Amino acid sequence: MPNPITTADRSQLLKLAFYFEGGLAGLALLLGWITDVQPLASLHLTAAAIGVGILGTIPLFFLFLLFFRYPVGALYPIKRTLIDVLGPLLSACRWHELLLLAALAGLSEEMLFRGFLQPWIELKTGAAAGLFGSNLLFGLAHMVTPLYALLAGLIGVYLGLLFDVGEQRNLLTPVIIHALYDYLAFLVVVRAFRSGQDSSSGG
Repeated sequence: MPNPITTADRSQLLKLAFYFEGGLAGLALLLGWITDVQPLASLHLTAAAIGVGILGTIPLFFLFLLFFRYPVGALYPIKRTLIDVLGPLLSACRWHELLLLAALAGLSEEMLFRGFLQPWIELKTGAAAGLFGSNLLFGLAHMVTPLYALLAGLIGVYLGLLFDVGEQRNLLTPVIIHALYDYLAFLVVVRAFRSGQDSSSGG
């Protein structure tokens, strides 16, 4: 079965994604300029942050595979949405385009939620409020379904905790986890979508 997404559609999709995610990064920089809380101030290229980022992705991706394989209850509509809505779009992209999308999402969203919001709320109301307040907003920003928003918020808390792992706060750790997790999840969704197409065409 031919892919219903044309080359022009794919190009438009990539442009929209880059504009949206780039807009989030721009918003983070603008808010940082207004409030003097710079979203990239804690971004440091260190081997420790890279290692924690890679290792920190493993449990998240394992849980994703578990939920994707056994979508009980309210998890099933989430799985269907990922396959039916994102599947055709992601399937039309090449692997390096998926990698770029994941990297941009990881950087821009972490700039806004961990780089700006978490420290800004901390300055106003304390560390615990910064962690949970920023991730309440992170969950609401991913309101595909109420359960999806809850899971996204919990993932955000996990990222916020790993933000502070090590001798100094380092935004690179949640950026790597977010981007790598998204990329691996994209590959799983694409595989599930194409597998469904093969089953339909063969049946």
